[in-house]
Amino acid sequence: MTRSITFAAFAAVVLLFTALAAAVAFGGPAPIAPLASINEPFAKVDFSAVPPARSYVARDGTSLAWLDYPAAPGSLEKCRIVLVHGSSARGRSMHPLAQALAAAGFNVAALDMRGHGDSGPRGQAAYVGQLEDDVEDFMRAVPHAGPSTLLGFSSGGGFVLRFAGSARQALFDRYVLLSPYLRHDAPTARPGNGGWVSVGLPRLVALHVLNRADLTAWNELPVLNFGLNDAARPLLTPSYSFTLATSFGPHDDYLADIRGIRTALRIVVGNDDELFRAEQFAGVFAAAGQRVPVTLVPGVNHMGLTLDPRAWPAIIEACRT
Repeated sequence: MTRSITFAAFAAVVLLFTALAAAVAFGGPAPIAPLASINEPFAKVDFSAVPPARSYVARDGTSLAWLDYPAAPGSLEKCRIVLVHGSSARGRSMHPLAQALAAAGFNVAALDMRGHGDSGPRGQAAYVGQLEDDVEDFMRAVPHAGPSTLLGFSSGGGFVLRFAGSARQALFDRYVLLSPYLRHDAPTARPGNGGWVSVGLPRLVALHVLNRADLTAWNELPVLNFGLNDAARPLLTPSYSFTLATSFGPHDDYLADIRGIRTALRIVVGNDDELFRAEQFAGVFAAAGQRVPVTLVPGVNHMGLTLDPRAWPAIIEACRT
């Protein structure tokens, strides 16, 4: 009897690891068609005044890129705003918004987050939590004498939520989330991720299970593909490894991130956002015990938050109040 129980347990373990191995090997993300509402607006953006990239050195010795937008001459504003771009993107994708914030008197730093743009191998990070380390390293390598705001868009907004609810939140005086990604199963999510991302769910789940057992050898495999067109693909990041996908956004328990916030935080969402349900954000945060001011901008969609001038006054106001 004992022998048969032992054999059954052994067989169950073998079956589990066989299933996990199959999910890791064959459960990656499928190709996805380009999403026009994300790709096409950038064709009309004037990038001629993007400042030359600057760099700082992170704690692992990697040189990471950022863009410097000094405040308009004569400004009395002392705040610096550190911008975190959205999924697949890079600091220059925030160029129109960065210019608007600088014209409003803010000093602006637009980061190429690790795994994006000119900050290390695209789509990769070395370990979960490395991006928080990078932001802390930026604040120490490029100090600012006045108050600082961390502002993130879309997945970058989810990452800023992760940071705002963490033990490092005192590094910034204010947090601003622009249409933040919470989770695929949050009330703010639309079915099918709005057509922007293809998720290799079997691989993603399997790697989560393996990571709980400290098995991380396959974390560099892709779990997300983004709906980029042929023009954007060479400039942006077409896919994310498990490590980067897990790092660049809120924690799995995003409600714990919300509950952990002790610093001023504001949310701005386009009322016509096609990726997320704009009307749900206030309720999600309130249900987690945080009554956060949420501004809905009429007539603005997802990318419009960073590209449409109609959105900028609300964002500037969120950075000031």
